[in-house]
Amino acid sequence: MLVDDSESRSLELRLMFEKLGHEVVAEVFKPRELYATVSRLAPDVIIIDTDSPTRDTLEHVALLSERRPRPIVMFSADRSGAAIRAATGAGVSAYVVDGLSATRVEPIIAAAVARFEAFQAVKHELAQANTRLTQRKLVERAKGVLMKARKLSEEDAYAALRRMAMERSITIGEVAKRLLEVSDLLS
Repeated sequence: MLVDDSESRSLELRLMFEKLGHEVVAEVFKPRELYATVSRLAPDVIIIDTDSPTRDTLEHVALLSERRPRPIVMFSADRSGAAIRAATGAGVSAYVVDGLSATRVEPIIAAAVARFEAFQAVKHELAQANTRLTQRKLVERAKGVLMKARKLSEEDAYAALRRMAMERSITIGEVAKRLLEVSDLLS
């Protein structure tokens, strides 16, 4: 998908990408149309060509990156550090200054896709680690409730949680969560 505030420049880009064997699924000329178009068409890569990224464009890129992440390559004439930081902070995978030529496009897109995939993998790992930490905290609190209520040792409280999880075919974290919810209601 191409995003450009210049229709004539976008036509040149479309022709270049089609000549390189890429299918251009859409051309967007207004940043406010970006999210809806991506939601509707789910392009593999978003190419933004701009003289300098506007606040409006960056806000829509950030929204996309949060809700419908895609590799985004931004070609710009703006080489300022502030523009580069703002674009990458919004979710741009590759920010390229003065480099939109047919010979450079393929490796730039490949690098942006690889960087995007690596970033998504790290985000996923972080989310899993946070979930495990949250589950561990719930289990520790639930063990404390059982130890106090039933006068159990820590090992016996953990064994009781495991037994409940197996009997109900749910995770020990879910058992801990439910036990704490009931405990909160009773206290």
